[in-house]
Amino acid sequence: MQYVYVLLSKKDHDLYTGCTKDLKARLKLHNAKKVDSTKKRTPLELIYYEAYLNETDAYLREKYLKTRYGRNFLKTTLSNFFVGKNFLG
Repeated sequence: MQYVYVLLSKKDHDLYTGCTKDLKARLKLHNAKKVDSTKKRTPLELIYYEAYLNETDAYLREKYLKTRYGRNFLKTTLSNFFVGKNFLG
């Protein structure tokens, strides 16, 4: 199983999108500041994920979610979550 996930930085209120086979372990690595791209943005909160059986499908979805259209999809899908939050995305 491959997971595409979205984290919200509680520090800068921006999103981070990634892909992994072990979602729990990856989230721990992010919050332990062991991932270069997010170590200065902790703490991070998991706000969305999707599971895929095929690794290629997961990476294509991750790539899409990083586009403007993908971010708009997330904003719409998670609209109730973002109510009252200082979201920059």
